[in-house]
Amino acid sequence: MAKRSMSLLGQWSSRVFSIDLDKRGALLNFALTEKPQQAPEKFRNIQERCYSVLVCGDDRIQSARFYFGLEDLLRNELPAECELLPVSSYLPHVKDSLIRGYFLKDASECPSLTRRVLGALGLSEQVQVCSYLRGPDGGRWSQQLWSGSENQNMDVSKTCYVVPSEEANYHPSVLNMENSDVFYCRAEACKVLQESCDIIPESRAVLELVGKTDASRHSPDFPVVVIEGLDATGKTTMTESLREALGARLLRSPPQCLSPWRAVFDREPPLIRRAFYALGNYITAEQMGKEASQAPVIVDRYWHSTASYAIATAVSGPVSSLPPEGSPLYRWPPDLLQPSLVVLLTLDPQERKRRLEARGQGQTDEEQELDHNLLFRLRVEEAYRRVRGPACVVVDAGPSADKVLQQVLLLIKEHCRL
Repeated sequence: MAKRSMSLLGQWSSRVFSIDLDKRGALLNFALTEKPQQAPEKFRNIQERCYSVLVCGDDRIQSARFYFGLEDLLRNELPAECELLPVSSYLPHVKDSLIRGYFLKDASECPSLTRRVLGALGLSEQVQVCSYLRGPDGGRWSQQLWSGSENQNMDVSKTCYVVPSEEANYHPSVLNMENSDVFYCRAEACKVLQESCDIIPESRAVLELVGKTDASRHSPDFPVVVIEGLDATGKTTMTESLREALGARLLRSPPQCLSPWRAVFDREPPLIRRAFYALGNYITAEQMGKEASQAPVIVDRYWHSTASYAIATAVSGPVSSLPPEGSPLYRWPPDLLQPSLVVLLTLDPQERKRRLEARGQGQTDEEQELDHNLLFRLRVEEAYRRVRGPACVVVDAGPSADKVLQQVLLLIKEHCRL
């Protein structure tokens, strides 16, 4: 078994486990003990046979890709009566200790098939499989850690009892968010793509586009204004109007030069996809620095979008599951050029939906999720408001385009040297 897996087993009984029961954010949290005790009430109500599959390999690129395809693999191989729920395991308050996988509730009439599928998975160094057994009284549950034997039934290497754990003040994903979901320096994002080159050749082409200079050290001669907001809030109209009104240069993030590879990286797991879009911000920053030496610059989306969508996607449930306000996870990357002003256009959800339908254009996966999942949209909007360095200035985009433009021009006059 790989080094990380061996280390993982040594601290296994100290870990907390968290099962996402639904998209509304209901979690089933539990810990482990070697002494028989009562399981959490939500666990005692489970009637099916239960298992967990956690991805814990040494190679973060391979593990990210393995986990990204794990749900489809399990759904294709397991009996249809198996319910899959996301599960994570972590050491409380320990950064980068989170591992992810799936919790299985098996109501099928063929338990041997499920165990055979899980047994084959358990032979991989990237996977740790556990089974959960109900005690005779129904109140106690034990977790059995499978050893990885070639026997299809899998040897049990360790047994612990499932017990309640303290509720965390944040979603477990927060522990692994830094330089995994959100990147805070160019070097960390580059490192991910460098590690991906052998399996994603397009990574080399992207890395060649990333500048070597630190654009954050140069104070632009002219102001840089970023326009943020969800789709259909009027960003395109606003940026074009500002370009004309101010005689400004207009840039968009991600930059056009990354277009040939966006479809490739959009199919990759969040670790790789987020690193790709983070580097798009650094390429945009280089362009901003050059253009702002000659004229004002207007930018359609920038780091706020990248960070807000990543943070909101990494967690589940209500706004309270986000990292708390003031968390370092909302900080600005120190090596990324800061704009003079960031304007966040907001719109009533029904009006935004009406505008989207009037466009008749295709939506990104994240935009489709915004429409179908109210909690996701609320998390994105709140994350936008919490990002600092600079913070967004919120503008209601509901009035006419001319009125909104005049309001933004007043903000630019107030905040920028023009």
